[in-house]
Amino acid sequence: MTISETTVFTSFSAPAAEGVDTGLSVWPASTRTAPHGELSVGGVALTELAERFGTPAYVLDEGEVRARCRTYRAAFPDADVLYAAKAFLCRAMAHWVEEEGLGLDVCSAGELELAVVTGFPPERIVLHGNAKSPEDLATALRLGVGRIVIDSTGEIARLAAQVPAGSRQKVLLRIVPGIAAGGHAAVRTGTDDQKFGLSLADGSAQHAVARVLDQPRLELAGLHCHLGSQISSVKPYLSAVRRLVGLLAGIRRQHGVTLPELDLGGGHAVAYRPGEAALDITSLASRVRAELTASCAAAGLPVPRLTVEPGRAIAGPAGVALYRVLSVKRTGGQVFVAVDGGMSDNPRPALYGVRYAPRLIGRHSTEEPALVTVVGRHCEAGDVLASAVPLPGDIRPGDLLGVPVAGAYHLSMASTYNMVGRPPVVAVDNGRARLLVRRESMEDFRRRDIGL
Repeated sequence: MTISETTVFTSFSAPAAEGVDTGLSVWPASTRTAPHGELSVGGVALTELAERFGTPAYVLDEGEVRARCRTYRAAFPDADVLYAAKAFLCRAMAHWVEEEGLGLDVCSAGELELAVVTGFPPERIVLHGNAKSPEDLATALRLGVGRIVIDSTGEIARLAAQVPAGSRQKVLLRIVPGIAAGGHAAVRTGTDDQKFGLSLADGSAQHAVARVLDQPRLELAGLHCHLGSQISSVKPYLSAVRRLVGLLAGIRRQHGVTLPELDLGGGHAVAYRPGEAALDITSLASRVRAELTASCAAAGLPVPRLTVEPGRAIAGPAGVALYRVLSVKRTGGQVFVAVDGGMSDNPRPALYGVRYAPRLIGRHSTEEPALVTVVGRHCEAGDVLASAVPLPGDIRPGDLLGVPVAGAYHLSMASTYNMVGRPPVVAVDNGRARLLVRRESMEDFRRRDIGL
């Protein structure tokens, strides 16, 4: 099957008890159940997808992606919303995001090139990165990105030297506001003890402002910050607004310059399991706007143009990972359910201890659930996808498992550990399915290995 081919699958109707199953609360809104245990997403049966495309596989609900883009546009009508491509990017994703009126936040020349060749307007793209390579900067300038986020003082001169004579590149300065927020220490980026940004506390931010303003080929458009990931409270964002507005006021006092833009980054939490907290986007928008307006009024500043950068909150809940059970082992008082994927297609449990809620799909079981550990196929004891999760007591080889909230930081962080190819991405929408990214094959491995 080629990437351009489209297959029509059976569309399932929701049973009478639809909405009662709270276990589906973290699944895409289009998810429907059938009495025999079948689940469909986007009007397509997951068992049929597994048969057609194999497992493991990522299923991405196009309608869910678009709906989440529209939610952000409605919540932030007078702001710029940039989709954080590092969460997941392919040509179709770039196309959907652009059609829904969002900009794009990229972290490398690779992400940037892919977006632009897809037709994404480069002026609506922002380039990030704490250690941008010469290729990253050269590509950004060649393609004409709208903003480059400067992350260190050393980057200022390097970037300015590459800007063609007679032109100016708009830049933002990434500020570290000294705010701890995020779901895990590894994803908290608003404090001074990590690699990103320019510190307010030690004066690095203020020094960088002066350096940029002295560069005739750079135009300081505004300030940027990103506090971390999986932030479920609005309060850290309000604190960031107050501190950054304070810096804006200081810049005007010291340099006589009023910066017109303020980028608050992303990091908006989603629920991975039923009952977990997610960030209320409507509340975030209203309270941030109110705080920004009040803080600017107190400082005598005009309100800058606001930017937010959701990634996970758009892609994550739109994805489902499909796995086939390979073995069930009962040992040491535990039950290990081994599947045909693992840490190569989802390293997040090993990296951050993230917990998921796998579900048996394709058949209905009357057995009482038992707590099991879902493990991967790789030669690592830490290759665990989900610990202490309830699955039917008769779980057996050949069963199909679905893992929701798999649209972000799965394929984008996937590896080829043990030379296991990365899974395909299949889009579903209105009862139709199409391949977006093909499965990595043994031929791919052979073609890359050119030495002997």
